[in-house]
Amino acid sequence: MHTHQTVDFVRRKSAQYGGCSLRRMSVMEALELLDQLVDESDPDVDFPNSFHAYQTAEGIRRAHPDKDWFHLVGLLHDLGKVLALFGEPQVSGVTGGVLGRGATPGTAMGPPGTLVATPQWAVVGDTFPVGCKVQSSVVFSDSTFHQNPDSRDPRYSTECGMYQPHCGLENVLMSWGHDEYMYRVMKFNNFALPKEAFYMVRFHSFYPWHAHGDYGHLCSEEDLRMLPWVKELNKFDLYTKQEELPAVQELRGYYQSLIDKYCPGQLCW
Repeated sequence: MHTHQTVDFVRRKSAQYGGCSLRRMSVMEALELLDQLVDESDPDVDFPNSFHAYQTAEGIRRAHPDKDWFHLVGLLHDLGKVLALFGEPQVSGVTGGVLGRGATPGTAMGPPGTLVATPQWAVVGDTFPVGCKVQSSVVFSDSTFHQNPDSRDPRYSTECGMYQPHCGLENVLMSWGHDEYMYRVMKFNNFALPKEAFYMVRFHSFYPWHAHGDYGHLCSEEDLRMLPWVKELNKFDLYTKQEELPAVQELRGYYQSLIDKYCPGQLCW
C-alpha cells in the first residue's frame, strides 16, 4: 500500500520500533516465530519464511564456504518480517495489500482499534526512498501513489526531493519494512558482523536500485562499493526458493554456532 508510505509515516515507524523495546528473544526463537508467516508479497514462496532463511543460508554456504558471517546473513536477511506478527492497533482507513513483486492489493485488516498483526504492506515487499520523486522501476509506481500526499508535496516530488545529490543511502529514508527494522535490530544489539552484512540486510529489497539501476543520483561512492554485495545476496535470496525444504534439524547446530559467535543470547526486538 504505497498510499501510506510517506516521510511522516517512516519517521513515526522509525521512532516506534527503533528502540527495539517490543520483546526479548534469541535469533532461533525469532526464526521459530517466523514459521507463522507466509509472505503475501513473494510469488515464489508458499511455505513459512524460516525455511527460506535456511535455503538462502545454505546456498551462500555452498558458494562461499570461507565466509561464515555471510552464511549468517542468509539466515538473518528476512528475519525482520516477524514485525508482521507483532500486534498493534489498526488505523482507520488503512488497508492491507502488499505491494511487492507479483503482489496485488488486499483488503481491510480490521475495524479501528482492533489489535491486529502489523499489515504486511508495512513489513514486506520491495523498498524505495521516500522524500523524493518515485522512479518508474518501483513496483506499481504508475497506479498506487495517486493518493500518497508526498507525491503532491513540492518538497518531496523532485528528483532529489529533500536530499542532496549523492548524499549516500545512509542519509536516505527508505519505505518502512522488514529490511529497515532488522537493520535497526542488528545495530541496537551490536551484532559483531562486518559492514557489508548490515548493508545487505538493509537494502536487499531495494530492487529499483540493485536490480534496475535507479536512484544513482542519491548514491555515494560507499554505496557503489557495497552494491556488489547486495547483488550477491540477491542471487541466493531469489534463486534458492525450492519446494524441496531443508533439513532444518540437521542444520540448526551449525547456525547456532554462528549465532553464538556474532549475535548471541536474548536480543531486544
